[in-house]
Amino acid sequence: MGGQPIGLGRTSLICDTSDEHRDLRDSVAKLVGSYGRSYFQDVVAKGEKADALWADMGAAGFLGVHLPEEYGGGGGGLADLAVVIEEMAAQGCPMFMIVISPAICGSVLAAHGTAEQKQKYLPGIADGTFRMAFAITEPDAGSNTHKITTTAHRDGDGWRLRGQKYWTSGVDECQALLVVARDAEPGPDGRHTLSLFIVGTDAPGLTFQQLDSALQLPEKQFTTFFDDVPVERAGLVGVEGEGLKQVFAGLNPERVAAACMANGLGRYALARGAQYARERTVWKTPIGAHQGVAHPLAKAYVDVELARLMTMRAATMTDQGLDAAEAGNIAKFAAGDACVQALDQAIQVHGGNGLSNEFGLADLWFIARMFKTAPVSREMVLNHVAQHSLGLPKSY
Repeated sequence: MGGQPIGLGRTSLICDTSDEHRDLRDSVAKLVGSYGRSYFQDVVAKGEKADALWADMGAAGFLGVHLPEEYGGGGGGLADLAVVIEEMAAQGCPMFMIVISPAICGSVLAAHGTAEQKQKYLPGIADGTFRMAFAITEPDAGSNTHKITTTAHRDGDGWRLRGQKYWTSGVDECQALLVVARDAEPGPDGRHTLSLFIVGTDAPGLTFQQLDSALQLPEKQFTTFFDDVPVERAGLVGVEGEGLKQVFAGLNPERVAAACMANGLGRYALARGAQYARERTVWKTPIGAHQGVAHPLAKAYVDVELARLMTMRAATMTDQGLDAAEAGNIAKFAAGDACVQALDQAIQVHGGNGLSNEFGLADLWFIARMFKTAPVSREMVLNHVAQHSLGLPKSY
């Protein structure tokens, strides 16, 4: 363990317009920077979990900064959590669990959970002692949530879940799952609605199998199987049949959070690339003095800052209760592209060293590349913009 916070040598004032956000960013950078990229790489290489960092983040109040104070949170909003997530990634420690448990599950429960559910789960989510995974993706559903086939069958006063989910992140380190399931019985209009359920990871009939993923992360990916998994009445989140509406309380924060992580990785890559360009000397001249090296880094910086600005705008709109769907989609699209560009250019600046894990860049490639595909693909973002922003006919 041990390290120093990573930065570009100056703090950009483009995104953090309040002293509170600058102070929060500095505090997160100090804590996560004390672990550093080498800690994160070591945890991944050993197949372990980043439990020490997670526990310290929870104890410091960073994981639940956006959750209600009465349930152990910081009483802030998505903009505060955005700062935390971005700064973790900017220190070379992109933890997916902060997107999954606090950002998605915590936000859904804060918005739609019963008083009992909030009291039971939110304090642990906020301080990191309780983790909840999110089960929505299925092999044949893709981006079409209406095609979900995991089904909730009524069983007395409760339900039994049957089906399977795909790419369920970190379920092996969680105590519970937030599951999106299709109601077995159609509604009055003949359609099968969706509902949200909380399922303990020790529930009978629940099993999961690890996927062989290229992502170099502490959080592993799983196919999750539901074989008549029982759910009590207390496990229903919100109103039965209104799961599609309720899940958006987590999906927009998920897109903003994913954009934040991509932006943080972009900042990390640029910091490493710029440092190497300043220090690496060829024929008595730092390579950063050559425009062929400097300009691509500068262009990547511009794109990352633009993505950061859009991301914080989406987070702020969410906190103001505005419709942030367009902003969240654009932010995620821009952040995914900017992150890949920044990392690719940082690797290129390093030459052959960029392909060595010792320099802390190459093993981030598939994580960065993932943000062009998930949690929503570039194509689906463009579909949304074409239809809702430009008024073009629906294409799917």
